[in-house]
Amino acid sequence: MTTYFLTGGTGFIGSRLAAALLDRPDCDVLYLLVRESSRTRLAELTAQWPNSDKAVPLVGDLTVSELGVDVSALDPAPEHVVHLAASYDMTVDDQVNVRANVDGTRHALEFAAAVGRRSAQSPVFHHVSSVAVSGDHAGPFTEDDFDLGQGFPSSYHRTKFEAEKLVRDQADQSDGVPYRVYRPSVVLGDSTTGEIDKVDGPYYLLPMMTRMALLPHRLPLVSPDPGGILRSRMNVVPVDYVVSSMAALINADIPSGSVFHLGSPTDETYLSVMNVFADVLNAPRVRSALNFPLPSGGHRSMIRRVFDETVSEVGIPPQLLAMPPIRVRFDTTKTQAALEKLGRPGTPPPLRSYAPALIGYWLDNLDPDRARRTERRHPLRDKVIVITGASSGIGRALAVEVGAMGAVVLLLARRGDELDAVVREITAAGGRAGAYPVDLTDDSAVEATVKQILAEHDHVDYLVNNAGRSIRRSVMASVDRLHDYERTMAINYTAVVRLTLALLPSMIERQSGHIVNVTTAAVDARLAKWSAYTASKAAIDTFGLIAGEDLLSEGITVSNVRMPLVATPMSAPSREVNRRVPVLTAEAAAHKYIVRQAIIRKKPVVNSAGGPFITMAHSFTPRATRLGAHLIAGQAMGETAPDGRDRNTAPAPARVVGAATRLAWRKLATRPVRRPR
Repeated sequence: MTTYFLTGGTGFIGSRLAAALLDRPDCDVLYLLVRESSRTRLAELTAQWPNSDKAVPLVGDLTVSELGVDVSALDPAPEHVVHLAASYDMTVDDQVNVRANVDGTRHALEFAAAVGRRSAQSPVFHHVSSVAVSGDHAGPFTEDDFDLGQGFPSSYHRTKFEAEKLVRDQADQSDGVPYRVYRPSVVLGDSTTGEIDKVDGPYYLLPMMTRMALLPHRLPLVSPDPGGILRSRMNVVPVDYVVSSMAALINADIPSGSVFHLGSPTDETYLSVMNVFADVLNAPRVRSALNFPLPSGGHRSMIRRVFDETVSEVGIPPQLLAMPPIRVRFDTTKTQAALEKLGRPGTPPPLRSYAPALIGYWLDNLDPDRARRTERRHPLRDKVIVITGASSGIGRALAVEVGAMGAVVLLLARRGDELDAVVREITAAGGRAGAYPVDLTDDSAVEATVKQILAEHDHVDYLVNNAGRSIRRSVMASVDRLHDYERTMAINYTAVVRLTLALLPSMIERQSGHIVNVTTAAVDARLAKWSAYTASKAAIDTFGLIAGEDLLSEGITVSNVRMPLVATPMSAPSREVNRRVPVLTAEAAAHKYIVRQAIIRKKPVVNSAGGPFITMAHSFTPRATRLGAHLIAGQAMGETAPDGRDRNTAPAPARVVGAATRLAWRKLATRPVRRPR
């Protein structure tokens, strides 16, 4: 039976290696070094591994001598110490790399030496290094090569070299332990599933390649090549090849000091990788790359900063482009022979054979814009849509329609029983919906509801601010009714901003989201007798226009729907006094204005046909337009008293003629009067 000790067991390679070692029939115990903060993560991984009862977590830390582990408590003592934990990020500062790569290796060696002093036989120290130890060496680099006088373009390269040097040097000491070194090249995802844990190396090219796929695939492209990076050599290997090779080599009878290059016998370049990805995505191939030096220093520093900011925005770290071209060629001859002797594949599959799996996994799991992609035939399928005011009227009609289109509909309103009825209607038709009764004017209630929504659904793709309050009353009838304005602002403006701001952080994090504010055509028409309602809707309309500009580069868009008169319970008083105005049904309004134009097309402003003309009239003939609005909209629609009854019961034509007479009479009164002498 065999006992192992593994550092880095929660990492991408480490978790897979742990599973491979546990799956071996001769595995007795697998000790796993884990920080206290990572115990939950390790428990989640362990539950997925075979023979997980043989996995024993040990709390410790790379930054502590002997890893902070009590060696005397390990029974049985480990026969193999596999040191995988390290910093693999070339963008972090030097201190982080030194602590993780150099100090961490030193402490792991101290641990292995302590185990050797306690047991009858020293454990074998398996050091997972990297091909980065070759630094800026040009030409062949074999398994026997190490210090060839090379320089190091980054602290990552240097610290990986220094860590391997520690392993080599300790073997000459009296308490030194036998060792083997494994140098993986650039590790990509699984060759079958494409799975990988983060974007790195060639994956930085994929956002650009998906955009290039929109171009004609036969179009010959010439790409800029800053610093010659596209022509740099790149040796890539799938993670499953690295893990299976290491699991076999760890348990083989191999002399101490052996080094293995876990990479491909043939190198790629960034340019050739781009073209492999281009073929998979049906994008045009890059035929040539034009090299140009990156500007730096003096008066050209601004050009460099602009360049760095530009490439950062397209997902490529500037540090990568600042690296000097790689000219090393890795020899894998001895590794290939050792693996074939063990009955394992000596070489990994070619990149072209598993590139479709890599790209497929990236598109589904790591593409920063994946949340923004939609299907043409089913644009709302599986999209999470929050709708306020969903218990009746436009909100209810909208919820039923998008639910039938495959969206996950989350309904918000005060009346929970009515929301439940809408949920039952949607689910009975095969849709998915949930009810969240909430008072949108209550800060704590909105905060709790947003937390519940994000906990249950992870994110929100669309927010439709539909809830509103309407009051039809002239300004002269409102002089003692300030609360009319406060109530409408509370629900029509403040509540909308409150909910929007609560959901924005999660949308910004995903770089995706669309907000729909249902306002009113009265924003353009400026109808008399709706000062409280229209002012509150104009406030949220303006908020939406400015928010849409502020959030555009965050991947978040905003639509304002300036809705005409719709047959809903809220508009009943308006329809009662203005029967000749065309009225939409709630279903037609939801479909025509919100679903088609605001949600699917994401138009910034969705307007009725007459809206732009009314705006032009207010701009070019302001006096005549104001007069017409006063006479027709103001006088014909009467006046609502606090008890809900019309103050003036005279027919509309009579009220219009009376108002016109009053205006003319008062206009004449403004003319100068000749005073008697």
